[in-house]
Amino acid sequence: MDQKIALITGANRGIGYEAAKQLVALGYKVIIAARNNAAREKVAAIGADFLQLDVTSETSIQQAALTVIDKYPQLDVLVNNAGVCDDDNKSVFQLTKKIFNRSFDTNFFGPLMLTQALVPALQKSKDARIINVSSDMACLTTGTYNSSAAYRLSKTALNSLTQLFSHELPPHIKINSMSPGWVKTDMGGEAAPRTVEQGAETIVWLSTVENIPTGKFWKDKQEIGW
Repeated sequence: MDQKIALITGANRGIGYEAAKQLVALGYKVIIAARNNAAREKVAAIGADFLQLDVTSETSIQQAALTVIDKYPQLDVLVNNAGVCDDDNKSVFQLTKKIFNRSFDTNFFGPLMLTQALVPALQKSKDARIINVSSDMACLTTGTYNSSAAYRLSKTALNSLTQLFSHELPPHIKINSMSPGWVKTDMGGEAAPRTVEQGAETIVWLSTVENIPTGKFWKDKQEIGW
């Protein structure tokens, strides 16, 4: 059986790094895509490949996609994990256009452009998966509305993008959003109740489980409402 190949953005630390370690342990060839070239040594230590990528740069995305298409026989899993939250504990009335732009460039336009660019590599897989790392705060039915408007809106847009892609991608490319919950990472902070292992669990499950649907929103391996 051919080795499956997964690319995870922003995976030089936190949830993405934990998901990468677990997929490597399951026999996947994992490509960790990150801006910081200094992460190469850390990536190599777990047996993954490093790909330099800035998801806010269209040029960087196109170059990275060409590298993947040229170097690897196919891409089986794309995890759009890179994200920022610059507006914690700020009211929507306090936010500037600059903050909204940064949130959307990383959390929405990055996954949009990278998915578009990597479709040729995903097409070569017999069972491809795209996993968009979203947030509880993007959930319109249960989310709270007391802070982080730019982050929240960018993740809500990412969920909508997941649904749009699910209707246009070929049937063998499944795309889903997932929420890792509030995880103890550099972004989540020390007060977060969940471990990186808990945060990564559904990413790994969506990457590996057989016969998943497409265009859904998941948490703890259970479908949740948008």
